[in-house]
Amino acid sequence: MPKTGFLLIVSGPSGAGKGTICKKLIESNPKIKVSVSATTRMPRVGEVDGTNYFFLSKGQFESMIDQDEFLEYARVYDNYYGTPQKYVIENLKMGNDVLLEIDIAGALQIKKKFPEGIFIFILPPSMEELKSRIVGRGTESEADIERRFGCAIEEISHFNKYDYAVINDDLTRALADIDAIIKAEGCRVKRVYDEVKSRF
Repeated sequence: MPKTGFLLIVSGPSGAGKGTICKKLIESNPKIKVSVSATTRMPRVGEVDGTNYFFLSKGQFESMIDQDEFLEYARVYDNYYGTPQKYVIENLKMGNDVLLEIDIAGALQIKKKFPEGIFIFILPPSMEELKSRIVGRGTESEADIERRFGCAIEEISHFNKYDYAVINDDLTRALADIDAIIKAEGCRVKRVYDEVKSRF
């Protein structure tokens, strides 16, 4: 029977590079599966049910809320978004690691329900560098840049609620840090206890 996998929860402000880090983690480790969220919004062109999202009716989603079937969920304007517990637990039992890139509010909901998850906060090298990255995208108005920067300051103030903080001043080093975190977590006594007892 395979060892239970890890639930990796990754958060950080816009511009910290968490999307790039998550993409590289998935590419380099076939054991890592991306958590598929559920939503009540309509599919966009090219989106596949069960791959991009689980597309549910409002009634289905609310029924799952009533039955406590989400690790976390939120209502954004007229639509619900959430992380179904079943998909995550099934993959963990198969020995896969499940990666969830999520905002702080969602991560803190998950921490209450699934405290054994590994909570990693991605930080930029500095606020100056963060602002430079946001501006460098060239897709935001001045007002949007200021709004994102203000949100980033607020989000960073919550980093101490996570298990680990990784400063993304160099992508290769940041990925090595996360790999080290995963390896260290795999050596926790509670994870290897049964194997050790069976040998000694």
